Amino acid sequence: MITDANYFYLSDLLGTLFFAISGTLSAKRKDIDIFGAAFLGFVTAIGGGSMRDIFLNLRPVWVNDSNYLIAIFLGILIAIVFNKQLYGYYRTLTLFDAIGISFFTILGVQKSLNYESNTYAAIIFGMFTAVCGGMTRDVLLNETPLIFKKEVYATACLGGGLTYILLVHLDLDLSWAAFIGAAVVFLIRMTAVKYRLYLPRLD
Repeated sequence: MITDANYFYLSDLLGTLFFAISGTLSAKRKDIDIFGAAFLGFVTAIGGGSMRDIFLNLRPVWVNDSNYLIAIFLGILIAIVFNKQLYGYYRTLTLFDAIGISFFTILGVQKSLNYESNTYAAIIFGMFTAVCGGMTRDVLLNETPLIFKKEVYATACLGGGLTYILLVHLDLDLSWAAFIGAAVVFLIRMTAVKYRLYLPRLD
């Protein structure tokens, strides 16, 4: 039987895997060799979670648990071996990134709550967990991070995190609350991409 703790742990590993794939594939946008691509995958996968853990006065989880490194290296390997097939799909990068932020948002919220963060801080930590890895990746690629563009990106994370908090307060099973919250992040992000929905800019 899968407990809530196991569910969150497996989700964290899957999110790490998808972010590693996304980060590695992003190297194809620039003239970057395999090592550079692997480094981008690694940074993308650990960036958000590491920043969250540092704010919570914790050692980054991948330092203590080698399963995270295995998930990262597996994601990097998948991206390198199948880079042409994966990159050839329309908006594949967006898809993997959307899956990654969906997992990481909810995991960031729940871990913050586990360490007694207040509700509002937990939602913000969820957003940080989701977007900071990609933000670091974009900075290394000398690109403007999505969070600083008019994309519906961090906003999707806030929406999913808030949904999760509300469902938890309604005493819904944690696993179902996490699944629904992650689905909200994914649907908001992919809907915004499909229909080119953007936040208003400052005039």
